[in-house]
Order: sequence, then C-alpha cells, then structure tokens
Amino acid sequence: MAEYKNPFSDRKHYYEHTEWIAEHLDQFFDENLTTVFHEIPTFDIHLDVYFIKPKNAPFNILLTSGMSTLKMNVSEQVENPEELEFAELMILIPKDIEFDQIYTGENKNDWIITMLKRTAKFPHFYDTWIGIGHTIQAEEDLTPYGTDTDYVGALILPSVTFGNDFTEIKKNGRKINIYNVLPLYKNEMEFKIENGYNKLLDLLIKSNGKEMLDLNRENLISKKSIWNKILGK
Repeated sequence: MAEYKNPFSDRKHYYEHTEWIAEHLDQFFDENLTTVFHEIPTFDIHLDVYFIKPKNAPFNILLTSGMSTLKMNVSEQVENPEELEFAELMILIPKDIEFDQIYTGENKNDWIITMLKRTAKFPHFYDTWIGIGHTIQAEEDLTPYGTDTDYVGALILPSVTFGNDFTEIKKNGRKINIYNVLPLYKNEMEFKIENGYNKLLDLLIKSNGKEMLDLNRENLISKKSIWNKILGK
C-alpha cells in the first residue's frame, strides 16, 4: 500500500502566523468569548476556525487560522504582490446562529464553516491566490455548500465593519490580510463570471447589501435588477 504524502510537505510553512493571529485577536476580544473549531487531523493544511462572540456587537464572527501558514502564488502582474501573499477569511453572522460543539460538516449551519474552509484551502491546492473581488465555487457544477442552503459560492470582499487595524496583521516585515466572505447564489455567481466584480458590486451597493450573513438574503439578480442592467440604470 502506497504511503500518503502531504502535498505541501515541500513548501515553507509559516506556523508562527497562527500565534500572531491568536495574539492579534487577544487585542480586540476577551478570550473567554472565543472558542475554536479545531481541524480534524488532516494530511494537507491544518485549518482551525475561531468562533468569536463579541458582547457589544450585533454579530458573531467566524475567522480562519491556518490559511496564512502557506504563501499564496500571487500574480506578478498585481501591484505589490508581496502585500497579498498571506490571508485569512472571516464572516460576520447573526447572534442566533449556533453550531454543535464539534464541526463535522454535517450539522445544521456547518455549511458556513465549510465555506470558509474550502475557500481558504483553494489557493493552496491550485497553486494560485485569492483576494478582493475573487469568487470561489463550492463545487464545479455550482451545487450548494450543503442541504440547508442555496448558496453555491463565495465572493471575497474588504470589511466595511472593521478598519485596517483589525484586517491587517503586520509583523516582521510580513502582512496577513483578513478578508470578508459573502456567500453567493448560483445566478449571482454566473453574473459575476460573465460581467465581472464591479458589476456585481454595483448590484450589491444598490441593494444596500450588508456585511453580516443573511440566511434569507434577497437574490441580487432579481427581475428588477436585470431590467436595471438592461436599461443601464
């Protein structure tokens, strides 16, 4: 029987980044308000997810830790690519969304954590990078993340809730960006692929879209928005 080899064993790992993230979060949140969904032992990337429950905020936070242990392969055509090599992902969720103590991927609302994990691992498995404006599909055939959601992909956005003091971790000449994740419906994903990030962002702004996850968000590609697109409004 062939021995399984970690596909990233020959890559440089920046394990200290997980410590930097923990120290960073301690500056903003009481550690008693934070729990961690630990990665089940894996042969690829160890990726934990923080579950933070701020007292004086109308939302809770899910934030990855482990995506930045590997450097992303940023395109040389991008300005200052070294500024975009490391990243983690977060999503703001309503206070009433809860999870089982152990993430299995099969429990109610687990699809939200699954979305973060798959998106965070994507650039490393495909030797690429993700940043603001990029979209990642849950599956190649655009099926949803789980049976309890219609969301089929994720859009990477800058946070409008937090400033750079939170979304940028700078230490030892390196920078870890923390991006926000917005889940997308199938036709929104198709619209973005066909028309680009800015057109989809325009629809999001026109609809007064919120950063916090809405499990029942109105589809941006409604009949009205399609007519607005056709009429150039």
